[in-house]
Amino acid sequence: MGDEEEELNDDVSSRGNRFSLAETFRWLDSSEHRKIDSDGRNDHRFIIHPKNRWYKVWETFILVWAIYSSLFTPMEFGFFRGLPENLFILDIVGQIAFLVDIVIQFFVAFRDGQTYKTDYKPTHIALRYLKSHFFLDFVSCFPWDLIYKASGKHELVRYILWIRLFRVRKVIEFFQRLEKDTRINYLFTRILKLVFVEVYCTHTAACIFYYLATTIPQENEGYTWIGSLKLGDYSYENFRKIDIWKRYITSLYFAIVTMATVGYGDIHAVNQREMIFVMIYVSFDMVLGAYLIGNITALIVKGSNTERFRDKMNELISFMNRKKLGRNIRSEITRHVRLQYDSNYTDTVMLQDIPASIRAKIAQLLYLPYIEKIPLFKDCSSEFINQIVIRVHEEYFLPGEVITEQGNVVDHLYFVCEGSLEALVTRTDGSEESVTFLGPHTSFGDISIICNISQPFTVRVCELCHLLRLDKQSFSNILEIYFQDGRKILNNLMEGKESNERIKKLESDVMIHIGKQEAELALKVNSAAFQGDIYHLKSLIHAGADPNKTDYDGRSPLHLAASRGYEDITLFLIQEGVDINLKDKFGTTPLLEAVKAGQDGVIGLLVQEGASFDLEDSGNFLCTAVVKGDSDFLKRLLSCGMNPNTEDYDHRTPLHVAASEGLFLMAKMLVEAGASLLEDAKPHQSSIHPSSSHEPQEDGIKRRKCTVFPFNPHEAKDERNKHGVVIWIPSDLQKLVVTAAKELGLSDDLASFVILSEEGGRITDIDMISDGQKLYLISDTTD
Repeated sequence: MGDEEEELNDDVSSRGNRFSLAETFRWLDSSEHRKIDSDGRNDHRFIIHPKNRWYKVWETFILVWAIYSSLFTPMEFGFFRGLPENLFILDIVGQIAFLVDIVIQFFVAFRDGQTYKTDYKPTHIALRYLKSHFFLDFVSCFPWDLIYKASGKHELVRYILWIRLFRVRKVIEFFQRLEKDTRINYLFTRILKLVFVEVYCTHTAACIFYYLATTIPQENEGYTWIGSLKLGDYSYENFRKIDIWKRYITSLYFAIVTMATVGYGDIHAVNQREMIFVMIYVSFDMVLGAYLIGNITALIVKGSNTERFRDKMNELISFMNRKKLGRNIRSEITRHVRLQYDSNYTDTVMLQDIPASIRAKIAQLLYLPYIEKIPLFKDCSSEFINQIVIRVHEEYFLPGEVITEQGNVVDHLYFVCEGSLEALVTRTDGSEESVTFLGPHTSFGDISIICNISQPFTVRVCELCHLLRLDKQSFSNILEIYFQDGRKILNNLMEGKESNERIKKLESDVMIHIGKQEAELALKVNSAAFQGDIYHLKSLIHAGADPNKTDYDGRSPLHLAASRGYEDITLFLIQEGVDINLKDKFGTTPLLEAVKAGQDGVIGLLVQEGASFDLEDSGNFLCTAVVKGDSDFLKRLLSCGMNPNTEDYDHRTPLHVAASEGLFLMAKMLVEAGASLLEDAKPHQSSIHPSSSHEPQEDGIKRRKCTVFPFNPHEAKDERNKHGVVIWIPSDLQKLVVTAAKELGLSDDLASFVILSEEGGRITDIDMISDGQKLYLISDTTD
């Protein structure tokens, strides 16, 4: 099998506090990490790396002695009052081995739980060991048998022997590594562990049972469970003289029968001390039995997390073998899977069955302190930060892992909670240059996501990192709602660019993105104003959109609202303090847009607020409006305060143009609006508004003509099969009706006829008819 299987044999410590990296990931180890230890160089000749091959052999040797010591200590306590010579020598050899192990521990490097770097400094190694297991390890190596004999066989000294049971931790660690070794059958490993637990518990209980019998005075030994025992014709009355192995087997039989609670009645407690211990032992056995049955059940139903991990690892190793993946990628995959195995406390697993509202509260409690300190979100609103907090996901990365590579498309934004990372730029020659280091309360991936560009640098983990991840889509959705916070983020991104070279180089990209965002936001606001969606418009502006921003034609939301006649939106924009006289690229103000569209309600609102046309050449504009003959347009212009005496470049007033064109109605409106009758035009200049001098004149005023059709203007085109007539417009509307009816050959009652405009409106005054206008003569009953 490969290196990835070797890594599975590392020690897995007990799960600790959620944010205690030292406790949570102490078990993770790999030789791949050595290459990224910035302060982990082994400059000390005698310091041993924990993965050293010879040190692994020594660990196996000490494991054998730990098993022996764990089993022999209860037996020495119960069956011996001073060891015989052969066992004494063996005991001394074992204690010497453990003393050597203590010395070796002062020279074994360790992986720092916070930085996850291999620490080779002797002072750090010594302090770490002294603070952890040194005292109990050292006391366990004392020759307690000699001390017992030297103290006059004081019984209290023998109780200190139980300190040596602390060595059983090495056996526990061995089984934990064995369970995760995919090369060994998991069922076999678990059963072996359960058998060891049962044997060890019954072995210890057997030794204690015998110890209770030996502490009774010899004259009362018959009043003990073994002294009163008779099996057939064989009596244990003088049990001290019986072979030690027979006594041990008898004690073990008593312990196993008691643990199984089957009790044949042949062996039982006799005195009060034995009864008390049996009660305690049976109570402990109920817990032990539940533990054993529960583990066996888990093996049958395959419900163990470790077994699921092993199955997944086996499938993953098979996949990597089929695809012939390289060593480095195999190592990274294996380490990440192992990381996921012990990360079942993360939000994805632990909170998946909790309602979303409660998950949001938990996320705010856990992640808000980190997100608030991110410089990227400086001065952002609490609502925006809360939306970020409830959408982040927790991740951990091991030293040496590359999270993002230069030139790649980034789909996630990362926030550093704990640990350290390094930003690297790859040069054209393939070498790497360190740009900066990222520590707690920093972020990366922000430039790529916000500016929509490829990743400008590679990010590699230096120390074990606790990160929060936010996907690009969620971040974009939040920014669409909180525009004001989006602009603050862009400003925060640009802060410090003078001192931060990597930001300075990307300044142009950021500025281009800022301009793009502003343009898109202006389009959204203008679209809401054009569509008349006041609720969307209010949400955009309240979220921070600037109502004075214009689109590509220089039009503001007020221009569009005025042209469409949305009085509510116009009033709202005025209340928001927009510039009511803002011009677009064509020099048009919102008031002029409203006048052109004939939106009288909007015109009233704008005029009330002091809006103006602010035209650069108002004289020429008004003259042009007179020539077009749109009396309604001219009337609105004059009612909004436009000066009827403005002049064009020939010093011609609108009244000059109306008179020269024979536009009686226009001239009348101008005079009523205050046009001066005494203004002189520039002499001997040709007007840009030529008159039709060849047409008949009447009293110095050009006559007007119109075309009258004998059908309704709203009829279908295929039904309009009658020709109209062109007639001169008389001074009276009734004369026009009579003349048109006569020319069209209509014989009905003339009083029942009405004249309609092209838009279907009824003409009520002869002055409403302009030169060349199309009219329609229909019966009033038809209308």
